[in-house]
Amino acid sequence: MILFKTSADLHKWLAIHQEKQSLVGFAPTMGALHKGHISLVEASKKQNSITISSIFVNPTQFNDAKDFEKYPITLEQDIARLEEAGCDILFLPGIKEIYPNDIKPARHYELDFLETILEGKFRPDHFQGVCMVVHRLLGIVQPDNLYLGQKDFQQCMVITKLIELLKPEKTIKVNICPTLREKDGLAMSSRNIRLNGQERKKAAAIFQGLQLVKKKIVPGNLSGLKEEARNILEQSGFKIDYFEIADARDLSIVDNWNGKQKLVVLVAAFLNEVRLIDNMILH
Repeated sequence: MILFKTSADLHKWLAIHQEKQSLVGFAPTMGALHKGHISLVEASKKQNSITISSIFVNPTQFNDAKDFEKYPITLEQDIARLEEAGCDILFLPGIKEIYPNDIKPARHYELDFLETILEGKFRPDHFQGVCMVVHRLLGIVQPDNLYLGQKDFQQCMVITKLIELLKPEKTIKVNICPTLREKDGLAMSSRNIRLNGQERKKAAAIFQGLQLVKKKIVPGNLSGLKEEARNILEQSGFKIDYFEIADARDLSIVDNWNGKQKLVVLVAAFLNEVRLIDNMILH
């Protein structure tokens, strides 16, 4: 694996080593890597000649400065994991490489309804920050295929929308990879590192709530089912931002289900200071 810290050096290498018909796959990350991240690299290697990953903890997508300060950094382990997975290139930029003109927004991304609900509602400007960094990274890497994890369901939709807005000359295909889970169902996440032993046991309640909805959902009013699932989380000590059932195509909230819409149940909740998110596609 080759490590690049500047876009200029990365471009020089690609210009020399990339064949005309070869494909480039890209898996952007914020580090603190786990098996879920590595699954993105593995998916890319199956479909592309060159696989690039990046590690950059993006300050513009944190609406809470303390959350940014506490985000786990495990760089040496991350490099070892990527090497073991056979990643070809790691792009490890500094903040000036990503934001050469400071971190002030250069433009507003028109995400419409997507940034007003769920994560957008509880984390103002979060998705604008996501778009800022992804816009910059896509411009640097210029991939054919982009690999994202389903755990960030709404973010996947936002990034797909971003690519539609940017209309890049080179077509970029978005590949959504399944969420990987621990044995008790907890979605793998970099933030899991911050859970202590007792919190880690309680965290499985998120998966239990999702499973409850999947098993019990029937056409009709969904309010009672959502409330039952929320109770599972609250009894384990979670403070819930949202627990909602939505249309999987556009994330519009579904209160009454006709039995035909493809649905996704999404949750974000705090266990003390650690905020966890998850989702599950239904039927």
